Amino acid sequence: MELKKINLKKLNLKQIKIIAVIGIFLISFLSHFAYDIFPNIIFSFFFPVNESIWEHMKILFTSTLIYGIIDYLLLKKNNIKYNNFPFQLYFTAISSIPIYLVIYIPLYKLLGENMFIAIFLMFLVYVFEQFISYNILKEKEYKILNILIIPIIISCYLGFIYLTYNPPKNYIFYDTKEKKYGTDDYQNNISKTSQIK
Repeated sequence: MELKKINLKKLNLKQIKIIAVIGIFLISFLSHFAYDIFPNIIFSFFFPVNESIWEHMKILFTSTLIYGIIDYLLLKKNNIKYNNFPFQLYFTAISSIPIYLVIYIPLYKLLGENMFIAIFLMFLVYVFEQFISYNILKEKEYKILNILIIPIIISCYLGFIYLTYNPPKNYIFYDTKEKKYGTDDYQNNISKTSQIK
């Protein structure tokens, strides 16, 4: 009796999405400290420059995009049939921000800053986003939405850049730990301007 060979290395789409949750979650920790390790203007575009609520939205966005490279390679390696990879990538990256904020802000106002809640909520958002990703990949091809990936991602980062260096005087942009808005450079420029006046 011949035994059938089972390729244990082959993953299905559901397994790849479970791995994605873990992968994005781990990358998020690296993203959190990236600017602290490499404090330069380029890193300020993609990673949080302070501990404000808004700057942490870069973690959700950038971590999802970075992991997209691994996600794509896993889909190809395991010969998974899929559609709309570009669309699901930027859609999950963008939609994670309002989903996180809608849940976190009421909790923040009620309980104050809580690292455990912030991290646990981030994990839950990643789970939900990969569920969305799983379903989008199984849908019919959305050609126009897939083409829009580059301009939409660039537009999002331009928004992040502007708000990093021109943060509104609102609590979600305020770093309660360092008592500042934006970057140190931004604060220094404001101080110099005030002195000149």
